[in-house]
Amino acid sequence: MLSSNVVPSSSPLTFTKPNPHFFINAYAHLKPNLLTRFQTQHRATPLQSSKLSFTPTSQIQHSISKVRSFNGYLLHPLQPSSKPRLQIVKAASETNPGGENVDSIVPKSKNLKLALVFGLWYFQNIVFNIYNKKVLNIFPFPWLLASFQLLVGSIWMLVLWSSKLQPCPKISKPFIVALLGPALFHTIGHISACVSFSKVAVSFTHVIKSAEPVFSVIFSSVLGDKYPIQVWLSILPIVLGCSLAAVTEVSFNVQGLWGALISNVGFVLRNIYSKRSLQNFKEVDGLNLYGWITIVSFLYLFPVAIFVEGSQWIPGYYKAIEAIGKPSTFYFWVLLSGVFYHLYNQSSYQALDEISPLTFSVGNTMKRVVVIVSTVLVFRNPVRPLNALGSAIAILGTFLYSQATSKKKEKKIEGEKSS
Repeated sequence: MLSSNVVPSSSPLTFTKPNPHFFINAYAHLKPNLLTRFQTQHRATPLQSSKLSFTPTSQIQHSISKVRSFNGYLLHPLQPSSKPRLQIVKAASETNPGGENVDSIVPKSKNLKLALVFGLWYFQNIVFNIYNKKVLNIFPFPWLLASFQLLVGSIWMLVLWSSKLQPCPKISKPFIVALLGPALFHTIGHISACVSFSKVAVSFTHVIKSAEPVFSVIFSSVLGDKYPIQVWLSILPIVLGCSLAAVTEVSFNVQGLWGALISNVGFVLRNIYSKRSLQNFKEVDGLNLYGWITIVSFLYLFPVAIFVEGSQWIPGYYKAIEAIGKPSTFYFWVLLSGVFYHLYNQSSYQALDEISPLTFSVGNTMKRVVVIVSTVLVFRNPVRPLNALGSAIAILGTFLYSQATSKKKEKKIEGEKSS
């Protein structure tokens, strides 16, 4: 064992040499200028030389442990790291580089997606109503136009299924049989609305169609459903507002009024019978269900359309081309009405999948307001003050109804979960 005073220290350093009987004085092996520089830079620090080891035993053991851990990493580079690394990962997961909480990013992205879905839904509905009315103004044959819109929707769904962009459901004979009733009522609702659009202003049709909750409560009550008093009170302003709007409507037409009312009945019965006859086919989602309803509805409607107004289509076509000037413009309008009719219905189903029924009902009410205002601005329909007041009261009643029925559904769902 050899003892050496290399630097000023309170205790000597010990190290092992091959020859234990040989004494070494470290000062004799260091040049004066080198020793001075070393003392100024490494005071109270053990000296390490290329030939001799002056490291304390505790530090040697610590270095050996580091080397062993490094060798272990070379042998197992994918092995989980130690506790300090886990703490770093945890800290990185709690905050992003900008210091913002990652959990707050998720609601922002969800809200952005929801805003995009609602924006597309509103935009597509507005485009459909505008170009549908433009076509009917120069080509007043709603049966053919409604059939074409269902045909476009059928082709659209077949393309989605064949390209596997939308999963194609497995169809059975019981499903087709159960689908016949809802598809028939959907056909009635769609053609009646198109007839109403061809006779009166778009805004008036939508005001009357806002009375759909009234028919829903009445028919559902007849079939055994019970509603709280809040629901019954909410339909009173709907009836009052629609009546006031009908009396003061400038473009009032009996056929247009009856078309909108029959459309309400058709869509209400479609919803009721869809719940009753298709509840055993839960493997078919909403979009696929609407696709098959569209296909069956086209098969229902087109033969009847040929019988009702088929003899007038060719003369009406030449009059429309003469009125518009360019055939390509007419084709473009017809195509837009068909494409956006299906797109806005598809977006409504996608919105219903993303949000709660309460949010959907509120969005649907606001959609009707946006469509009414947009069509009034585009077609410059004259609106009387009482007519605007009646429309506002009817829309308010629809909003109150959606609030009351959504709370009823939420209580029913909570009761089912608790049981």
